[in-house]
Amino acid sequence: MYAPERHQRIVERARAQGRVDVKDLAELLEVTPETIRRDLTSLERRGLVRRAHGGAIPVERITLHPGVGDRGGINQAEKMVIAQAALEELPENGSIMIDAGTSTICLAEMLPTDRGLTVVTHSLPVAMAVANRQGLDLHLLGGNIRSDSLAGVGTWTHQLIGMVSVDVAFISINGITPERGLTTHNMAEAAVKSAMIKSARRSILLADHTKFGREEFGRVAPLAAIDTIITDPAVNADLVREVEAAGTEVFWPGRS
Repeated sequence: MYAPERHQRIVERARAQGRVDVKDLAELLEVTPETIRRDLTSLERRGLVRRAHGGAIPVERITLHPGVGDRGGINQAEKMVIAQAALEELPENGSIMIDAGTSTICLAEMLPTDRGLTVVTHSLPVAMAVANRQGLDLHLLGGNIRSDSLAGVGTWTHQLIGMVSVDVAFISINGITPERGLTTHNMAEAAVKSAMIKSARRSILLADHTKFGREEFGRVAPLAAIDTIITDPAVNADLVREVEAAGTEVFWPGRS
């Protein structure tokens, strides 16, 4: 098989599966892993894939960043499963910080009102999900509101986060890899997420299966900064093992 044919097969498989692995491609295409790595490097230079740990991701999966309203219906069932599992991490008569993101909005909508919870957030959608519910003490952080995430960022947001210490922070993310840890596409939001993690006694990451193996531009924190990652049953088991080998617990409800 000539290189152009291999490249087409690799891109097609990446787009169909969301990720390709060097070892699997080498066996499928009957070439050496070194040949596959060269192919992936060539495809990355052409803007068709982006290299990730042990393989690559189709570029279309990582370059489009729709606003929070547009993302709401994507993988909604998985996000509901994740949010339901996250309820088990809530403190009794304690404080939580909720990051911006669609999975965290699902969590905010499910929060029980009989736990005496104090809720801190920089996300307008999260705040709206909590604001009119008795039994939840809401603190909204200010800042420069980004139009796509509807969340506060910048100096004001950082100053306010630095004034609190919460029991649990529930964090959203765009990419998870053992090498780069947690990443997101916007530097300002990356800085806020990092500050949230530092402000909490425990940090729980809510991330559906599409976030594993992805790398974005803005680095948030190493995997070791997160206590637990909650994902959905569709997550790739090999990627989970890589993350757990780095020392972070991964919980995937419903997985046999």
